[in-house]
Amino acid sequence: MSGIFNILLALLMISAVIIFHELGHFLLAKLNGIEVLEFSLGLGPRIISKQIGKTRYSWKLFPLGGSCHMLGEDEGDDAPGSFNSKNVWQRISVVVAGPIFNFLLAFGMAAIIIGYLGIDIPYVTSVEDSILEQVDLRPGDRILEYNGHKISVGRELSLYEQLDGIDSEPITLLIERDGKELTLTYEPAHVAYYLGVVYTVSQEASEPLTLSGVSAGGAAEQAGLREGDVITAINSTAIASARDFTEYMSDNPLDGSEVSLTYVRDGQETTVRLTPKESQSYSLGFGYNLYGREKQSVLGVIKYSALELKYWVKATVKSLGYMLQGKASSEDIGGPVRVISEMSDVVEESYSTDGAVYAALNLINWGILLSANLGVMNLLPIPALDGGRLLFFIIEVIRGKRLDPKKEGFIHFIGFVLLMILMLLIFFNDIRNLLH
Repeated sequence: MSGIFNILLALLMISAVIIFHELGHFLLAKLNGIEVLEFSLGLGPRIISKQIGKTRYSWKLFPLGGSCHMLGEDEGDDAPGSFNSKNVWQRISVVVAGPIFNFLLAFGMAAIIIGYLGIDIPYVTSVEDSILEQVDLRPGDRILEYNGHKISVGRELSLYEQLDGIDSEPITLLIERDGKELTLTYEPAHVAYYLGVVYTVSQEASEPLTLSGVSAGGAAEQAGLREGDVITAINSTAIASARDFTEYMSDNPLDGSEVSLTYVRDGQETTVRLTPKESQSYSLGFGYNLYGREKQSVLGVIKYSALELKYWVKATVKSLGYMLQGKASSEDIGGPVRVISEMSDVVEESYSTDGAVYAALNLINWGILLSANLGVMNLLPIPALDGGRLLFFIIEVIRGKRLDPKKEGFIHFIGFVLLMILMLLIFFNDIRNLLH
């Protein structure tokens, strides 16, 4: 598969997610008797356009966007058939339809993935000795809750582990064993040594381990490793993915002894020796299933598709909180350019290693992520977004009186301008990261 073809596939998936969002607005507008002036995919000048009845259907130059432009939507016009001529509940239904359609699309795509591959049931795979000395936690135990948070899939526990971190506070697990529920509380495992490599555990098992950074002052940094290096071996054991590395580290905990690490940079392979440094960090003290998927019945597919949607919504919300707390660097923030680049890379890698079916499944998996993200982001109470409009409608319901549509429209226009500026900044950040 060529790089251009992979980029086109990525653009097609992004376009599908956007058009489905706008379709929600469009259908509810029509259902409520609102005149839709233009239904379009993309932004900027029109490439293809056709007038059917009172609605113009357009495909525009820049595919990363779309619109469902309704009569009187921002102008304050309350003429018959206009958006503002409808009562508040009709307007609310039109606005929330976009995000709801995104969640429905994510649910449908999740059903395809789970129906074909199954789901990553969150069960314990290994337990460290320091934890066994405190509680009777066994491989095979199913994790139901972690510190009061319900855990439905293995990636959900990984989400809390990565974004919330593990500190010295006791950990409480609700597990299921032999049909019985047990509550276990223990002190987290102290991680005595670390290499100082930073990477993301991808859901795609075949994706190479590419460093997203190195810890300042850590052994990896001192040995000359840096962001973008691809780890291929540790202590002469081949490493094909982040999964291989994670499993190796789980089976061979660092004890301060020297470690050899092989990496590739700019096509050149290098082996270095590192001495792990002492750490004051903590870990869960047990391994859990992230990659093994179990097939489900039809009812199971429906159930876990809903739970998969819940996972991605939770991941989006927690990631937003992570950024708002200032924990994310500019390298962690990505926009359309980065998304297209990463999607095309994943499709290419999975096609070359596993074939067309798995390439398609990975593309669909990205669709779930994008659709859930678009649904959540549009519900944020920011002017120009669906959530901003919804906020004004909620105020209207509470007041029992409508706000001035012209003033509201002006606020949304200012919000739109600010969002466009933000998108430009993210675009240039993407380009900078790609060239870095």
